[in-house]
Amino acid sequence: MNRSIILPATLIAFAALTLAGCDRPTVVTTPAVVTVPGPAGPTGATGSTGNTGNTGSTGSTGSTGSTGATGDTGTPGQKGATGGDTVVIMPAAPASR
Repeated sequence: MNRSIILPATLIAFAALTLAGCDRPTVVTTPAVVTVPGPAGPTGATGSTGNTGNTGSTGSTGSTGSTGATGDTGTPGQKGATGGDTVVIMPAAPASR
């Protein structure tokens, strides 16, 4: 017998058996008794408070700027001329009456 005929015949038989299994409807039954939960228990204790976070680091202080240069000293003025030999005489004030 030729092997090329056996394989397709086997696949056709398998497909027929598989499809025959699908023809049956599925029946689902639900339970007749429905359970109702009892009353709730007491509330549990409150959990503890979490830790406070750490404070961040303070930044560094900036460096101080350089001091400015001192300005140039001005040129001194020239010396004044020496006075002459003139003498000024002021008259005496008149007597008050």
